Amino acid sequence: MGPICEGEESVRRVKQQLRALGIGLGLLIFMTGTVAAQSDQSQSEAHVVSVGGAITEIVYALGAADRLVAVDSTSLYPSAARELPDVGYMRQLSAEPILALAPTLVLAAADAGPETALDQLRTAGVEVIRVPDHVTPDGVVEKVRTVAAALDVGERGADLAKRLERQFQQLEQSLQKVTKSPRVLLLLAVGRGTPMAAGSGTAADGIIALAHGRNAIEGVSGYKPLSREAVVAAQPDVFLTTKRTIAQFGGREQLLARPELAATEAGRAERLVVMDGLLLLGFGPRTPEAAARLAEALHGGLEMPALTGVSDDESRR
Repeated sequence: MGPICEGEESVRRVKQQLRALGIGLGLLIFMTGTVAAQSDQSQSEAHVVSVGGAITEIVYALGAADRLVAVDSTSLYPSAARELPDVGYMRQLSAEPILALAPTLVLAAADAGPETALDQLRTAGVEVIRVPDHVTPDGVVEKVRTVAAALDVGERGADLAKRLERQFQQLEQSLQKVTKSPRVLLLLAVGRGTPMAAGSGTAADGIIALAHGRNAIEGVSGYKPLSREAVVAAQPDVFLTTKRTIAQFGGREQLLARPELAATEAGRAERLVVMDGLLLLGFGPRTPEAAARLAEALHGGLEMPALTGVSDDESRR
């Protein structure tokens, strides 16, 4: 074998070793060429990638949007976020496109991944902070405080947390007069197949509880495909869904015409509440507003508080 062939063989072996380690050539170059420069930056100068729609909303609410270099595909609000580079779906991340943006900090939702991609970012010297995601008022506040601490804007985070705590208190006080909790069945599209229903431990379960509704799906955790028998057994008073789900099923009428929904009292009465998905399920800064809107829809005639400081112009689109 000549010198050229030997050189090609060496390159081939190196590439094989890198693949075995799960490290691409671009990642190797990044690791050897730029980590030292990045490590000298302070958090106030951080180049941030936000992975998770609610996290991105929090960054904007904290006045730190100028530090963002990219977001994920679930970051749809505010509209300015959609103008940033998109690193893809939060559960299907790849390290190399993120590293190409030279971030110093990745704020990742609790269920972002895969973990191998996040490990590669850490190996390359990028700080990765997991942001907890508990679908409760305390969970929203914790999320805000975590992001604020990561961005070194703790005072702004404390102000936002206090505002949200006050809004959740106002919401709960307004709902104390509610005496009946309607059974709510959330429908979520995954492709064009059978809708998924939300059980316990889901964001849907959390927002329904905040609005003083009752999740119609009992004894099931997570999101599960919905059978006709399960819908009938749930006896929902109201269906709840997202604008995206309505669009995927071809419209409100088409969704309600599905046999498993039409067979229920809620289906026959066409009681269907439709909301923006990120607003409804994000558990971010607009969650008090989302719960108030849902409560108005579930408890007709109920007067809800004006939640000051919440901008809702875009969420109504």
